[in-house]
Amino acid sequence: MLQGLKLFSGSANRGLAEEVTKMLGTTLGDATLSTFSDGEIMIRINENVRGSDVFVIQSTCVPVNDHIIELLLMVDALKRASAGRITAVIPYYGYGRQDRKVQPRVPISAKMVADLITAVGTNRVLTVDLHAGQIQGFFNIPVDNLYAASVLLDYMKKKFDHRNLVIVSPDAGGVERARAFAKRLDCTIAIVDKRREKANECEIMNVIGDVKGMDTLLLDDMVDTAGTLAQAASALMLQGARKVSAACTHAVLSGPAVDRINTSPIEELIVTNTIPLNSKTEKCKKLTVLSIAGLLGEAIKRIHEETTLSTLFV
Repeated sequence: MLQGLKLFSGSANRGLAEEVTKMLGTTLGDATLSTFSDGEIMIRINENVRGSDVFVIQSTCVPVNDHIIELLLMVDALKRASAGRITAVIPYYGYGRQDRKVQPRVPISAKMVADLITAVGTNRVLTVDLHAGQIQGFFNIPVDNLYAASVLLDYMKKKFDHRNLVIVSPDAGGVERARAFAKRLDCTIAIVDKRREKANECEIMNVIGDVKGMDTLLLDDMVDTAGTLAQAASALMLQGARKVSAACTHAVLSGPAVDRINTSPIEELIVTNTIPLNSKTEKCKKLTVLSIAGLLGEAIKRIHEETTLSTLFV
């Protein structure tokens, strides 16, 4: 057991947190999370944390605002209980897509959430695959942005034949990610050119690259309503692709996402458990869920022992 290390979990990632504790040979800290009849959240830390190195695991996923408040209240409770250092482990960072002003008179919500997390007394943030890398700069505290690529690549190398595989970026913005995966899988890339008409809706234009007769793998950092993914899969099939699979780190899967995936040409959607997917996996048999517990556990261990994280960045 790592001396002085304590792990707590909000309601979002209880299962993932328990996996991490098993890997580290410890147990989850004792905390009570409850709500008053009017919906107010109440947090109580039921054990001594004075001087401890504390990690709070909590994705800010649906319901996003409740999970953010849970995280803030837990950090505040730990700070007032004299914890030595508090690291917020946020496998999925909600509001990450609102990282800049894209039209007049709108907030930069990702920055505001970063300010809140810092203001309550968080000393460090550990997260996975931020939607926009510059969000690290929104914090005035250390931020470690891990990549789930190592977890995804291990599975892909066993699953696919690189000689007949094309990694496909669903938009121009994901080309760098697709190129990085293609390099490690020793295969080629293609790009789906699209025009987004409005939020959560898009029109597929064409496929740049040769996918005829090939196994294609659509790659993105997150899947929300799955509109882009489903249309991209159809476009690839129209261009003669032999089959279409898809992979992402964060399976938000909101609204009609599961239905769209079920009715799309996608044969398999590979995701990680940064967001809990218990009910969705029952409705969508195409989902393959990979665990990032090993990645998070190793990062937590190294942060606690003050050793380097460099080798965890693929």
